[in-house]
Amino acid sequence: MLNIILFGPPGCGKGTQASKLIEHYGLIHISTGDLLRAEIGGGTPLGLEAKKFMDQGKLVPDDVVIGMISSKLDSNPDTKGIIFDGFPRTTAQAEALDKLLKFKDTEISVVLSLVVNDEDLVVRLKKRAEVSGRVDDQDESVIRRRLQVYKDETAQVADHYAAQGKVEVINGEGSIDDTFELLKKAIDK
Repeated sequence: MLNIILFGPPGCGKGTQASKLIEHYGLIHISTGDLLRAEIGGGTPLGLEAKKFMDQGKLVPDDVVIGMISSKLDSNPDTKGIIFDGFPRTTAQAEALDKLLKFKDTEISVVLSLVVNDEDLVVRLKKRAEVSGRVDDQDESVIRRRLQVYKDETAQVADHYAAQGKVEVINGEGSIDDTFELLKKAIDK
């Protein structure tokens, strides 16, 4: 089973590239952002709780996210593989994901770490807000807080998987197609 973590700061292109990789490799997409937005859109208690954290640019508690991922995995038992988009975001989540996958007799194949400079990320996120209306992308101070949370809490996830020899760093500043080609090369090797 091909299990990929698409990793990088908010606005680096994870969602865009995930769509292309899913089509190319026939994978199931697990985006915690999409799962959480669906809960928020449905007005569920989980969604309302998650919204409080997201609106402040904070991470949603691990147990909530791991539970959602486990359910998603269980509902797709015959998949060729999974692409994790925006998860794990902390070393604790990475460890929990590794345990969950081991329990399900699989593991992470590769971590694709997209790298984009902060100023480009701010511009991309503001443009995304114009198109999607996402509240968390409209306020530059919230964007910068999210980028800082990424640096403080999420970047260490790469260290966790680098110790396992599973990280491939990808320049995400090129065109969508150029970045996609770099991602495919990293997966295919």
